[in-house]
Amino acid sequence: MPGPDAVAGPDATAGPDPASRRAAGRPGPSAGTGAVDGRGGVTDARGREAADGEDSSDGPGAAQAAALVRAAAPHATAVTLAVARGDRTAVHCHGRTAVDGEPCTPDTVFELGSVTKTFTALLLAVMAERGELALDDPMERHLPPNWQAPEVRRGGPIRLLHLATHTSGLPRLPPGLLATALPAWTANPYAGYDERLLRAGLARTTVRHRPGERYGYSNFGVGLLGRLLAETGRTGYAELLADRVSLPLGLRATTCSPDAPHRATGHRRGHPLPPWRIPGLPGAGAVRASGTDLLHYLRAHLAPETDALGRALREVRRPRLRLPRSADRLGLVWNCRTTADGRDLLFHSGATRGFTALVGFCPQTATAVAALTNTGPSLDGRFVQAAYDSLKQLAEPTG
Repeated sequence: MPGPDAVAGPDATAGPDPASRRAAGRPGPSAGTGAVDGRGGVTDARGREAADGEDSSDGPGAAQAAALVRAAAPHATAVTLAVARGDRTAVHCHGRTAVDGEPCTPDTVFELGSVTKTFTALLLAVMAERGELALDDPMERHLPPNWQAPEVRRGGPIRLLHLATHTSGLPRLPPGLLATALPAWTANPYAGYDERLLRAGLARTTVRHRPGERYGYSNFGVGLLGRLLAETGRTGYAELLADRVSLPLGLRATTCSPDAPHRATGHRRGHPLPPWRIPGLPGAGAVRASGTDLLHYLRAHLAPETDALGRALREVRRPRLRLPRSADRLGLVWNCRTTADGRDLLFHSGATRGFTALVGFCPQTATAVAALTNTGPSLDGRFVQAAYDSLKQLAEPTG
């Protein structure tokens, strides 16, 4: 069982192989000692190489940014740490978008992997607040025409809330994914899994546990939720997210497009990768965003307005269940850990084959952190662990 300061929950969408799934969620040791050398373009947090993209050498998070640079070594060429602490903000940027790329800036776009799931959860809550659906709606009510729901052996039905809390009973990955993943195993394992295969996989699925009874992290479940929301909104997932979340929050660089401008190049073990593609399950891992946008996104969670979007922002962080063998709780997708002095740390990690990310916030101290790098997750999960440690440190009460 993870210790009290370990990052719990295998939150990666990096791919179906076990090593990549573990890396974004298992506890990791403290950050390594070696910084990426000049060939990768990453410097320390004091910004000795301003030309390589150091944006903020002071402000909250400078020391934590240095630890993240060490944790991203040796394969990353870019690291961003966006921090809010009360009214103070900083976006620390290190390195370049690729070995020979442009300097990393607050507007550099990174793939988020499973951090996408927090956007899907917010989209669900917004649509519920607008009266377009209810959290306890059976999923069948929102399936596209002629799609067959999975067979549920006990109890039922699967409800939208079950999909957003990983309690649907659906497997981690949809049937048929592994076969299509093999040709692109090291770079884009989801690229060949389209909506047609999702529909076929859903029809082949059998749920053997009563929905709502057991927790089991599921890319399949949240990806399917994204498809159901798009069907209800009568548009695509990317368009729906832009209309209901990104545009209202002013997230100008947030997108599902693999060809986003100002994007960093992902790396796996030092080798550059093509952009991540996940056409059948975009709600599980398609979103890209910049440090600037993620700071806006997280600060909206800290100070919600009173409109439907504001109410939804409060709803996603409300604890729904306690995770097995843990004191941690789960909201709508968000992990929630309470410190010994009563502070709530809400967080979610994510990864693709070429990127690793963690976002989190603490309502009691008005702290938000987004940590991003353009290298895939390591087996020891050290970047995610360093990012979580940054959140915990920066959320400490002051004075």
